[in-house]
Amino acid sequence: MLRHFFVWLHRWVGLLMAGFLLIEGLTGSLLAFNSELTRFFNPQIIVTPPAPDAPLLDLATLAERAEALVPEARVDYFGGGTPDPVLLRCSPRTDPTTGKPYDIGFKYLVLDPWTGKELGRLQDRHYAQGFVQNIMPFVYDLHMYLALGNTGAWALGIVALIWTLDCFVGFYLTLPVAIENFWRRWKPAWLIKWPAGFFRLNFDLHRASGLWLWPLLFVFAWSSVMLELQSTYDWVTGAVFDYLSPIDAIMVMPQHPNETPRLDWRAAQAAGERLMAEQAALHGFIVRRPMGLGYIKEFGAYTYAVQGSRDVRGRGWNTSLWLDGDTGALRSLDLPTGEHSGNTVSSWLWALHFADLHGSVAYRIFVCGLGLVITLLSVTGVYIWWKKRRARKFSKAHRGMAAALEVVAE
Repeated sequence: MLRHFFVWLHRWVGLLMAGFLLIEGLTGSLLAFNSELTRFFNPQIIVTPPAPDAPLLDLATLAERAEALVPEARVDYFGGGTPDPVLLRCSPRTDPTTGKPYDIGFKYLVLDPWTGKELGRLQDRHYAQGFVQNIMPFVYDLHMYLALGNTGAWALGIVALIWTLDCFVGFYLTLPVAIENFWRRWKPAWLIKWPAGFFRLNFDLHRASGLWLWPLLFVFAWSSVMLELQSTYDWVTGAVFDYLSPIDAIMVMPQHPNETPRLDWRAAQAAGERLMAEQAALHGFIVRRPMGLGYIKEFGAYTYAVQGSRDVRGRGWNTSLWLDGDTGALRSLDLPTGEHSGNTVSSWLWALHFADLHGSVAYRIFVCGLGLVITLLSVTGVYIWWKKRRARKFSKAHRGMAAALEVVAE
């Protein structure tokens, strides 16, 4: 009776999720190579060094260049240290004559990482001008928000939570009913019978691919909850692990709103380098290269990020610290692994979900293929449901016809 209930649950939950997972699987496959595809559709953003051994501009110089180009804007944060165009998130300064913010007309200023030359201004981090240029931004928007903003994110979060639970239901349904000769009975669930009829082939593909890839399917389901339903993820992770959620980390941070810090970008970078070196010696990690710099006026603090030996991801802000905008004193340190077990798990989930495992190309290829497998699971699941539904309707109609013939015969 219990198994029949879970079969029914898996069937209807799978149908509910099929369309969502079809979209997520296909877009996820493309996003595994988001940077390369973005460059392909946007050749104008490809930048080259002015000389073969030309050094990249340091973070402070990039921030200074941005504010020199647009004095009415303040740089909030940005990532650097890579041979890609630098996107600096900016906000308007206050006009002293009116007491209101300047109308700067953009949110992101794009600079050449070698020369600091302005490459463009964007209202949104992803979308630019032109249809072709926006293909990959739209794919990203569709993957993360169903292109519906917060409503889409909420819907995907609910689907991700259901998917996480259904991973266990699907696994349970592959197990043999009887315990006797357990492994011999379970072995066919891992195999694809060939040659076989079309229905059997679909059934085996659905079951076997789900079993072989179960750990990563669960990882992608649960990491989707982390991305779309942060509060639910934080509650579960905090109940199981030692975990400092991003919200808690912000809440414990002293707030000293300050629009005019005493430290400029150059001094902040120097303080960040010094503090990071001290923390590396104290906590036993290696600093490889600077990755990001920012100033959060609501907290009166600079953020300084590096790529370190405890990082799991190859891109993005990983190891980082906050320092006081006036004194340069350390406010907090954020290590991606090795400090809180729950945060270590979260760092791995981020890296696995975004195909950013130490920058491994092989893993990105694998994730691209996994997205196609998720699509396959959706399609085969719907086909199995449709085929069984037809069989049930035929059987019901056949039984009805047989009963009618019996009445006539009497």
